[in-house]
Amino acid sequence: MMHDFPRMDFDKVFSNPTEILAAIEFGAREALLQHKRAGNPIAVWRDGQVVWIPPEEIEVDEPPTSASSASGHSRKD
Repeated sequence: MMHDFPRMDFDKVFSNPTEILAAIEFGAREALLQHKRAGNPIAVWRDGQVVWIPPEEIEVDEPPTSASSASGHSRKD
């Protein structure tokens, strides 16, 4: 199946590492929140092995205000 995604100017996209980092942090935070809300554990790598973290122990940091504005996301939880 073909998708009609808009063409991106990758030089422009990758020219601002602050925005890239903010988008990655936003996505990771959203994934953690989704797992926690759904009651699903997450797997992390700790001391050379995989460890399962139960949903009630998942820690989600508050997003810095600059990251949420830099990535264009300002969603409240």
